[in-house]
Formats: sequence, C-alpha cells, structure tokens
Amino acid sequence: MSDYHAHGARSVPIGGADMAVDAGLRAFMLGVYNKMGLGLLLSGALAYVVATTPALMVALFGGPQAYVVLFAPLALIMISNFFMRNPSPMAANVIYWGVVATMGLSLGMTVAIYAAGAGGMLTIVKALLVTAATFGALSLWGYTTKRNLTGWGTFLYMGVIGMIIAMLVNVGFAYFTGAPIQGLDLAISVIGVLIFSGLTAYKTQMIKFSYYELGGNERAMAVGTTYAALGLYITFVNLFLMILRLMGGRR
Repeated sequence: MSDYHAHGARSVPIGGADMAVDAGLRAFMLGVYNKMGLGLLLSGALAYVVATTPALMVALFGGPQAYVVLFAPLALIMISNFFMRNPSPMAANVIYWGVVATMGLSLGMTVAIYAAGAGGMLTIVKALLVTAATFGALSLWGYTTKRNLTGWGTFLYMGVIGMIIAMLVNVGFAYFTGAPIQGLDLAISVIGVLIFSGLTAYKTQMIKFSYYELGGNERAMAVGTTYAALGLYITFVNLFLMILRLMGGRR
C-alpha cells in the first residue's frame, strides 16, 4: 500500500496539478470514495454492535486477546506492505475488508468509553459530523487545487512519526509517574488534527495523479482503487479519533 502512494508521489508529471478532469478520472475517484464510504459504514456498524453488546466486549477485550484485536488492522497493513508487492484485485480486497472489519471491532472499545462519558453517543456523533465536513472539504480541495502538494508528503509522514513517539512517551510517563505530561495530550490531539487534515488533501491529489500513471490498465486500476480507498479510510479514521479526543476530553 505504501508503495502505491510513494510511486505516485515520485513520478508525478510536470504540470500534473493542472491536468484536466475527464470522465475516466471521475469514475475512478467515485469508485475510491464509494469503497471508502462502504468501509466506514461497516466499521461503524461493527463498532456500535461491539460497544453495545457486553458479551462481545468481554470476549474481545476481557483478556490478552484485546491486543490481538487492537493491533490486527496494523498487522494486516504491514503484511500487505512487506509480502504483497504486486497483489491481485482479490488479494487487495481481502486486505481492505480485513482492515475495515478488524478496525471496526477495535473501535468498539473507543465507542464504549466515549458513550459512557459526559455527552454519551452525542459526542461521538458530533465528532463524526465534524470529521466528515473537514475531510470532505479538504479532499475536495486536494482534488481541485492546481497547487502541487507532493512536497507535503515527507513533512506530513514525519509528523505522524513524531506524534506516535510523543504518544508513547506520554504513555510511558503516565505509567511510571501515575499521570501523563500536563498539556501533552491536548497538543498531540491538535497536531494530529492538523497532520491528518493535511494528509487528506495530499492523498487525494496523489490518488488523482495515480489515475494517469495507471494508464487504463484494468487490473492495476482495480488494485489502485482498493488501496486508494484504504489510504483515505485510514486517514479518515485517524482524523475522527483526534477530533473525538478534543471534543470528548481526551479519554
């Protein structure tokens, strides 16, 4: 998956941001957004079912198996990166729907925690609406802008790495001292919103560029649609989690 986006970033043609929109591109982007939307609906439904079913909560998070559930989406993505350099459309779909399903299960814990707090499900709904509006506006901008955003990639991905390191440091500090570093949680959430907002626009433009690189190859287009949907899906979910942390008191 990372290769798919990286190749798009390195081989964007000069003047790529000025390319005319055509019917083929519209169909390709529509396929990406449709698959991403279906993935979000499935994840949301699974998360809600898990969060509202005590027996499932215990079965999934009541023991060491919780780590398997929580890290399964990351494991699937890593497998696709390291062992599937040239996947078939079917293999790409297996990876995509596997990530979507396991992400939905893992989000069940998040939904349960925030639903039990002040504001309940209303906080989650508000965060989801804000995320959808933010994602939609930035993705539209990334799709229509004539500005070349390829230079954003390295900066944004370095920001993600820095944010993960900060989160690990904060967790470690809380473990040894009993309390997280004051103000760091808020800073991570704000920075996270900015980073994933930037990634929304960046990835959208990279997907647009990739359409022209695929040259109408049906097999490559099918795989490209799936991996593009996965990239946007992951960005949306992370943006939602950061906005939810800000709106829900960073539980």
